[in-house]
Amino acid sequence: MSKIIAIANQKGGVGKTTTAINLSAFLAEKGKKVLAVDLDPQGNLTSGLGVDKDAQGNTAYEMLIGESTPEETITANVFEKLDIIRSNVNLSGAEIEMMNAEKREYILKDKLDAVRDRYDVILIDCPPALNLLTINALTAADLVLIPIQCEYYALEGLGELLKTINLEKERLNDKLDIAGVVFTMYDARTNLSSQVVQNVKENLDIPVFETKIPRNVRLAEAPSYGIPINMYDSRSTGAVSYEQLADELIKKIF
Repeated sequence: MSKIIAIANQKGGVGKTTTAINLSAFLAEKGKKVLAVDLDPQGNLTSGLGVDKDAQGNTAYEMLIGESTPEETITANVFEKLDIIRSNVNLSGAEIEMMNAEKREYILKDKLDAVRDRYDVILIDCPPALNLLTINALTAADLVLIPIQCEYYALEGLGELLKTINLEKERLNDKLDIAGVVFTMYDARTNLSSQVVQNVKENLDIPVFETKIPRNVRLAEAPSYGIPINMYDSRSTGAVSYEQLADELIKKIF
């Protein structure tokens, strides 16, 4: 049975898209058939996987407003076993067009349900906002993965995200669960990183991944080349950490 995982945090700059890119790549490398869905109008997941977000053809926008089917929207074999539904700035207009649609929170779910049997994992990169696109992602998903940056304001807004997830579970998707929090930009040399991890473990009753993603220059460089970290520098600490995260996720969901 395939799993749909939304990678969500309404706070920007927490490593959400970096996690979506590299988790997709490592899951595919480990033999899982993966669909990466770019639901952020910035289109960074798209360009980070080497796909031209402004090329002719269908994107998440056309799919969500009903101008294309999922089959007509998927870009196949971006890398071996990895497909993508790309995005660009046009997606920012989808929310307005979806607003008056019937069962507007279920539009993405209906689209992905049509193709989910082809994949082991569908990963959705959500926008950094608790808007209708994110609500659609949570309605479509089985699990939510929450990246948290190991910084002073890390927990700011997390309570709101958890409240949204709980409301989503109550009203729209009773099957939704939290896969876990993954700590990003972790620096073992600082007390702050350890304190953020401790705070989450002590104050929030949610699962936490053992793997922590370190601050790593190679991770920051890879998207500008349009390739994930396993292809850019497989021996970097960032690559080793994302491979461990993929292994941990596979154990958790399969």
